[in-house]
Amino acid sequence: MERPDQLATILHQVVLWLLPILAAVIFHEVAHGAMARRLGDDTALRHGRLTLNPLPHIDPIGTLLMPCLLMLAGLPVFGYARPVPVDYGRLRNPRRDMVLVAVAGPATNLILALASAAAFHVLKGQLQEIGPAGSSTLLFGVVLPLAQMAQASVVINVSLAIFNLLPLPPLDGGRVLTGLLPLAPARLVAAVEPFGFLILVALIMSGLLRYLVGVPIAVVTRALL
Repeated sequence: MERPDQLATILHQVVLWLLPILAAVIFHEVAHGAMARRLGDDTALRHGRLTLNPLPHIDPIGTLLMPCLLMLAGLPVFGYARPVPVDYGRLRNPRRDMVLVAVAGPATNLILALASAAAFHVLKGQLQEIGPAGSSTLLFGVVLPLAQMAQASVVINVSLAIFNLLPLPPLDGGRVLTGLLPLAPARLVAAVEPFGFLILVALIMSGLLRYLVGVPIAVVTRALL
């Protein structure tokens, strides 16, 4: 049985990470839909997915359960929302535009990571000005959680961007690779998509995923923080 102080620590971590996770996955998916709309496909708009309201985007496993389990396991924290529907046949230049739609999600996460890093350093400076003597003040009690949330947002957005850029369908990196390759090898890469989840599971079980995404995540996160 968990002790009350352990439960309080876990709850504290969940609260600090939940809002950045929701923001990261929602902005990621909205970016896909917004780019698709700009390039000729309004499917996401017609399905009510070009909204920052979290309810249409939340996937119980990918948005809530998986990030919490990764956090408790001490692994890089990321998640996913319900994929925004895109009809690639409606895009003006399907092969080129598929790449732009795919890149829009990770690019948005990197922008959010940069903004969060800037906020973190500003808040960190304020904490240093307050100093240890002010640790019991209301200002410290507000600034510290905000700084921790900004730090979490950097980790989450960097993790989500790098994970999704893996060149494996149906991840965004797989769609980018499919759009950039000549038609024949692109069809071979696209044929992997039904097995993409199984390949991811194999990468996780073998420990290779930690090296493929864990090392780049650590390098980029360290550079930003």
